[in-house]
Amino acid sequence: MNVVKRWFTRGAEFIAATLLAAMFFTFLLQIFSRYVLLTPFGWTLELCLILWVWIVFFGCAFLVREKDHVTFDILYLAAPRRLRQILALIACAAIVIGMGWALLPTWDYIDWMKIRKTMTVENPLTGAKIPMRTVFSIYAIFMVALILRYAWQFVEVLRNGPPDEDHEIPGHQPEPHAIRHGEDVV
Repeated sequence: MNVVKRWFTRGAEFIAATLLAAMFFTFLLQIFSRYVLLTPFGWTLELCLILWVWIVFFGCAFLVREKDHVTFDILYLAAPRRLRQILALIACAAIVIGMGWALLPTWDYIDWMKIRKTMTVENPLTGAKIPMRTVFSIYAIFMVALILRYAWQFVEVLRNGPPDEDHEIPGHQPEPHAIRHGEDVV
């Protein structure tokens, strides 16, 4: 299982890095066309925006870990372990239910976007403008990945308790149990 996870992570990192490199080179081409050729290419701005949308949602769906997110967890961390487990279960269930409820209407809208096309970016193989459904389909992939991730997290919290390692501060050593819970140290 760890080998599959490692290969999946490496593949997702490669895809994200490729998208970022494409955006960077498109940006450099945009600068070159504007300031050296004095004839800006209109498609470079739109392609950079499309690539940025894909980088953000693809990265959040497959690469960003739970502990990399900004959290407001002061009350969560102050709560006893059993209450933290309940709070974690509620949070996972809320995300799964909310994203699941919104998935079909969101896909309906994304699918409707097939009638709209990009203004300047064309498919290099066919020369046709790219449907906006293709551009925004990454959001549906993001939603499905989030639903699956938090459904799995729900099961893990049920089995193993609250995920305390997701709330650790990098480089910070946690206080000993006795100090953390106000007990006397002997």
